[in-house]
Amino acid sequence: MPVSSLSTKPLSHLPTKRGLPRLRRALSLTFESRIRMNLGYHEETSKSLYLGIDFGTSGARYALIDKQGAIHSEGKRTYPSVSNATDWASSWKHALFHLLGDVPAIYRPSISSISIDGTSATTLIIDRNNGGLLAGPFLYNESFPDALPAVESIAPVNHTVCSGSSTLCKLVSWWNSNCGHDSALLMHQSDWLLWLLHGEYGVSDYNNTLKVGYDPEIDSYPSWLMAQPYAHMLPSVRAPGAPIGPIKEDLRSQFGFSKNCVVCTGTTDSIAAFLAARTTEPGKAVTSLGSTMAIKLLSRVRVEDARFGVYSHRLDDMWLVGGASNTGGAVLRQIFTDDQLLVLSRDIDPSVPSPLDYYPLPKKGERFPVSDPSMVPRLQPRPDSDAEYLHGILESIARIEANGYKLLKELGATAVEEVFTAGGGAQNEKWTVIRERVLGVPVRKAEQTEAAYGAALLALKGAIS
Repeated sequence: MPVSSLSTKPLSHLPTKRGLPRLRRALSLTFESRIRMNLGYHEETSKSLYLGIDFGTSGARYALIDKQGAIHSEGKRTYPSVSNATDWASSWKHALFHLLGDVPAIYRPSISSISIDGTSATTLIIDRNNGGLLAGPFLYNESFPDALPAVESIAPVNHTVCSGSSTLCKLVSWWNSNCGHDSALLMHQSDWLLWLLHGEYGVSDYNNTLKVGYDPEIDSYPSWLMAQPYAHMLPSVRAPGAPIGPIKEDLRSQFGFSKNCVVCTGTTDSIAAFLAARTTEPGKAVTSLGSTMAIKLLSRVRVEDARFGVYSHRLDDMWLVGGASNTGGAVLRQIFTDDQLLVLSRDIDPSVPSPLDYYPLPKKGERFPVSDPSMVPRLQPRPDSDAEYLHGILESIARIEANGYKLLKELGATAVEEVFTAGGGAQNEKWTVIRERVLGVPVRKAEQTEAAYGAALLALKGAIS
């Protein structure tokens, strides 16, 4: 499909006023928490600390840092399986409060601010009168093709919202069946989780709202969106990491937080992973290899094209361009255990290309670098050797990643020069070598690989802004 019709926009003329430095009663959660302390360092519990929480596709994690970025404590919770869509909200709520309780009590009075990231386009509809859940959660990869014609009729051609999995398609699909709810309010996953902490309705950030139609270049919702009958459902928008308000008194008392603890706006999980890498130069990129694969490239030019699932987030005077594929770790875990992945990887020679050509997906549907809700997984033929099979899958995912960066360049973005890796896939050294060979640029593990760390940096930003 030709890309020459795409309009690209540099940011050199824009002001830089906005800095940006993820149930059932018998819930079963696993917990891991550890405290990192330098030898000879005596903890000062009176110093200010900043809490970031990441709600990814498979679990939640927290990181607690100080002003210098040193990690004082971190922990995680995995989500249990759920029987229906509404169970997800209860699962996230339980995970949030368990994580708050997992933060060592000695640190809680020193926490100055909290921020949360969530999966992009994961959407809930709530009643602003009582906070009740009216619909959803609609997960990040759920597609609503029934709403696509209506969205395409109002949005600019190839806009980010012109994808069945966009937040706007989810909103329109629900509205078409439930119009007339004056009290209905759209919230993203991190909006809703933060609302549980601060209690103020209808607050979001300009990263999460991108896929509902918010325009970060003009810093407002566009007129074509505000003219719609469901415009009252849209949240107000602030910069990621902006202070919202104090943590609710009952929670402050329950967990022992400071009276001055502030809750800040969040971001998406892939943005938080990018922030964690502390990458600031154009051409630098972060690939987040979690359950899914998200790529983010720092570019001088804004590019967006819904035909390919490509969109841009504002980052100071540049753009964070990228997309998210449904390929990733979830596919690997459908086939191999963690122990098998570790053992089989040892038998892979990453310098030798695999002849196997797959398109690994956990189920039907792809978002990027092609947007095709009907695409089916391709994981055959399977060789007799499990190591060869794993090699073929890892290399095929690397090809999808390479095609993603190639597409961004074709669309007008700054060419990728170096890739940092975040997420669980960053731990596999053989995969890193494969990806470096396939991508043709240096690939290395980010010093900080967890989105929770990026969320903690946003909390720090909010506390000092």
